Amino acid sequence: MKNRTVRQRLTGLSTLVLAACLGTGMLAAPSRAAEPPPSASVTAPASGALDAERPGGPAAHSPTAPAGDAGHADRKPLKPADRPPLSASKDALKRDYDDPGAARPSHPAPSMKAPGAAAAECRVEDFTGRTGSALVQQVKSSTTDCVNTLFGIKGNNAYLAFRETQMVSIANALRDGSAAYPGDSSTGMPQLVLFLRAGYYVQYYNPEVVGGYGPTLRTAIQGGLDAFFASSHSSDVTDANGETLAEAVTLIDSAEQNARYLYVVKRLLAGYNASYNSSWYMLNAVNNVYTVTFRGHQLPAFVRAVESDPSLIDALHAFASGHLDLLGTAQSYLTSNAGRELGRFLQEASLRAKARPLAAALLKQSSMTGRTAPLWVGVAEMADYFDRANCAYYDICGLADRLKRAVLPVSHTCSPSIRVLAQQMTTAELSASCTSLREQDAYFHDVARDNGPVAGDNNTTIEVVAFDSSTDYQTYAGAIYGIDTNNGGMYLEGDPAAAGNQPRFIAYEAEWVRPAFQIWNLNHEYTHYLDGRFNMSGDFGAGISTPTIWWIEGFAEYISYSYRQVVYEDAIAQAGAHTHTLRTLFDTTYENADQARVYNWGYLAVRYMLQSHRAEVDTVLGHYRSGNWNAARTHLTSTIGTRYDAGFNTWLTACAAGDCGSTTTPPALPECTGSDARLLGENCGRSALRATTGNYAYLYLYIPAGTTQLKITTTGGTGNADLYYSATGWATTTSHTSRSTGAGNDHTLTVDNPRAGAHYISLHAAQGFEGATVSTRY
Repeated sequence: MKNRTVRQRLTGLSTLVLAACLGTGMLAAPSRAAEPPPSASVTAPASGALDAERPGGPAAHSPTAPAGDAGHADRKPLKPADRPPLSASKDALKRDYDDPGAARPSHPAPSMKAPGAAAAECRVEDFTGRTGSALVQQVKSSTTDCVNTLFGIKGNNAYLAFRETQMVSIANALRDGSAAYPGDSSTGMPQLVLFLRAGYYVQYYNPEVVGGYGPTLRTAIQGGLDAFFASSHSSDVTDANGETLAEAVTLIDSAEQNARYLYVVKRLLAGYNASYNSSWYMLNAVNNVYTVTFRGHQLPAFVRAVESDPSLIDALHAFASGHLDLLGTAQSYLTSNAGRELGRFLQEASLRAKARPLAAALLKQSSMTGRTAPLWVGVAEMADYFDRANCAYYDICGLADRLKRAVLPVSHTCSPSIRVLAQQMTTAELSASCTSLREQDAYFHDVARDNGPVAGDNNTTIEVVAFDSSTDYQTYAGAIYGIDTNNGGMYLEGDPAAAGNQPRFIAYEAEWVRPAFQIWNLNHEYTHYLDGRFNMSGDFGAGISTPTIWWIEGFAEYISYSYRQVVYEDAIAQAGAHTHTLRTLFDTTYENADQARVYNWGYLAVRYMLQSHRAEVDTVLGHYRSGNWNAARTHLTSTIGTRYDAGFNTWLTACAAGDCGSTTTPPALPECTGSDARLLGENCGRSALRATTGNYAYLYLYIPAGTTQLKITTTGGTGNADLYYSATGWATTTSHTSRSTGAGNDHTLTVDNPRAGAHYISLHAAQGFEGATVSTRY
């Protein structure tokens, strides 16, 4: 394991994804080796939008999956409540990339639902208390949402539900039901397959509780899958069949039957055509064959089967070469994944001669940039990792550096401590992003109340890498920086004590908010840099030696939202559910928590503690800054313990109702310096404004072309001033573009994509006022 640590944000959706999840940024794990392997190939069809802030806005295409070739047996998925998709790899935590074949990764977690599907309530005792035909009937009569909840059961319930005899009963029912399978869910086939997947998943993580699975189950599962794939309707190109088919393909891998069902993989690859594109489930079924091939390399029987009949490699090449038209479309991932999986066979010395010319041929059919880049980069990553000695054969020598030069040509210095590398940013976009980062410093320090960098931290500069879109991030970031790209960005801290270490965070423009410009998670990721430098001693591995995620992610959310003065609607919605106690949140880790607990609830815990128990926060931060993790843990769990749970619960109720209390106000902007006292400007204000009742204080400013957002804020003073704005002339109560009125002088207006030229602002004295300040940020 290399002595280099990584700080990356957890997505909450970690692994081979079935729904588009342009996730939150990641703050992750200890050690990554000097030469990480390429990302696991399986991506997924888009299933619509996710949360606009956490995790990443509308999904326009499929995300790439995390690196999954490597890892230790301690891989654990996210909690099933997070409904991680069909997956081959761990949640990007504690990855050791030194040995690409070290251990078989975790079994896939529960499947994602199709767009629009709803969650269902269900009782675990409905399954644990039944056996044989009664269990079969219960499973078949349940909803798939209900069965999906079984991925999360623990303890004796896991044994009662999934011991081998239970699994054999369901596998035999799959066999018996396949003979008359009607091609839809009317006979309970999706539920049977999903139950079997849940069993393998739970048993993998709890073998000492569930017990071993032996030849009896292996025979039964082979009988069930044989019968299903032999049924005539299992090839129907419909949503109705696809629901079961997609799960059955993943079950191949869950049961480690990858070698036996290579014919199914080849059949689906050969059978795909444009008719599949109208079915979310059928696209999943095709895409899931890559889970079978990706994880098959960890099974000697799979490798032997391909050695005996290497036509699978031909099938992957034929799919990628024959479907270049998909690149740049919503189904692009199908083609790029085929290329990746072909390239993955370069790791097998016995198959390299077969795979090498086909991989090289795909590289010649695609290019490093442009529409075909996902295929080129995917194949090149595999060849670079598994056959680097022959890089000249593929024309990919120095891959990471070549990609970096070609894809990130923009280099801009924001300040002595901040440098931006970008794929494409205008001067105005660079200026706005740099301003946001520079001004966040003062806000961070005001909230953190730190006394400078923690001992031994030499991360004096940060490199901000900004790709042009989530697609570009997913295409290139893994190959250039060796990271998981199934997320909304990643902070790589490295070893802050090492001379020459370069911390960086890697992000992308949120293309779904265009024409407005926004680097997704810019302020959250920058907070991780500041937090690591000024609050958390040592590297990230040290920082998570005890549960600190409530602070790490919660504080990054708090700073990001409060600094930008944005209401965190998702967290407020969570507050109304009262899902977690404060004491429970102190125990949050990436492994035991879903996305909502890590981010939404982390934010709620940090905000409550900062507002209501600041002295306690200062004590904990004192321990964090000195690296006394156990003392901090003791203070949280024993000194505080459950003392504030009741207060937190009361605060949650108030917050859900719209009264969360006050966050720290961003530091005041400097006074504008123009000779005309009415003239505002970029990130400055005019103070000591006054007007008598019924009159106005008039102001104006000039906005440059390319400005994406103007924020107007009025604060302070006495009386009652209402804020008016006009894009065309002096703003009055009868002639304005927008306004913010009400008691007091604290008002804010936001103008997206303001035109270039003069803009007009006024304070109308609903009651005579004086001492007010108007500030403009853009």
